[in-house]
Amino acid sequence: MINADTNAARDSRAASVITPHSDAMIAVDHLSKWFGGIQAVRDVSLSIRKGTITGLIGPNGAGKTTLFNIIAGHYKPTHGTVSLDGEDVTGLDPHDLFRRGLLRTFQLAQEFASLPVRENLMMVPPDQPGENLVNAWFRPRRVAEEEAKLRKKADEVLDFLTLSHLADERAGNLSGGQKKLLELGRTMMVDAKIVFLDEVGAGVNRTLLNTIADVIQTLHRDEGYTFCVIEHDMDFIARLCDPVIVMAEGAVLAEGTSEEILANEAVIEAYLGTGLKHARPQRGATP
Repeated sequence: MINADTNAARDSRAASVITPHSDAMIAVDHLSKWFGGIQAVRDVSLSIRKGTITGLIGPNGAGKTTLFNIIAGHYKPTHGTVSLDGEDVTGLDPHDLFRRGLLRTFQLAQEFASLPVRENLMMVPPDQPGENLVNAWFRPRRVAEEEAKLRKKADEVLDFLTLSHLADERAGNLSGGQKKLLELGRTMMVDAKIVFLDEVGAGVNRTLLNTIADVIQTLHRDEGYTFCVIEHDMDFIARLCDPVIVMAEGAVLAEGTSEEILANEAVIEAYLGTGLKHARPQRGATP
């Protein structure tokens, strides 16, 4: 449990940490979400700056995924606003946000299991000519040309992800880590402004997790992607993320570098509990 003093410190910190940045890709202002009598997100204000890989961490039940779902349009906020690149997008549906360049992945990969891996990528871009029945009937050449372009781009993405050998495999047959890579590949099929990654490392072996981290770093460095990452693996967070934002009990607890966060007493209490924190042996103390 977090004691009253820690709660007060958290509330003070939450009010001071989250001054909106002028270069914010995402700006969240006093966001709250109630489910019946339960407040899952409590007066959250934060910014995700353009060109950063921002980490979002916290204990289970801290409100991280609920916050993701509000920003990505899956939930409507009870109070507060969300801005994307300076535009108020509060309450917009996911497909509207997708068209504006906001993409997200899920804790459980959302692949089209019966389709080949390549086709999972090809179907991502919206407003394809072949989706229009008139084009399919009377403009087959245009449809074929667009499909060829999409196939070429999909193959380039698969090559980048080192998944080319699985292009014709059914997506449902991929391993958990390969499915997470495929979800990252989907974000490369459109012009993404920001990508939200929800526990990208969940159920993924260490080798594939390192590959995923390499892909994220390359997209960030070479393509200018902005990411926000929920993850419990602190080694993964420390490798990729600056800044790191901590949530606890639906509110923002702290923000800083990974080193600052790992040394923050309020964060340690949120994860371990006050009693456990004080029970830790001190350096040099006799057990």
